[in-house]
Amino acid sequence: MTRPLHRIAALSLATGPAALFGADPAAPSSGWHAQTLGQAVAYLALFAGIGIVLAILGYKVFDRCTPGHLHKEIIEHRNVAAAIIGGSVILGVCIIIAAAMLG
Repeated sequence: MTRPLHRIAALSLATGPAALFGADPAAPSSGWHAQTLGQAVAYLALFAGIGIVLAILGYKVFDRCTPGHLHKEIIEHRNVAAAIIGGSVILGVCIIIAAAMLG
């Protein structure tokens, strides 16, 4: 019973680092799919930055399209309802951005 577990552990130790840190350089790249851990971290940082910028931009556009100043209502007047609306707008924009990035 323990023999197959030892084989699986030895196989994962032998192939794990190669699969995690490096890919075959001769293999063709398959678009946006990361081939190495470094590429995955770089893509994560790139998409996170783009997503945060677009979420802030979406909030600002919503604030401009509505009467009054949503940001001023939240910060100065401590309006809880306005804060809920603002949070909902940001979450909605983030869902749309995530769906667009997933394709």
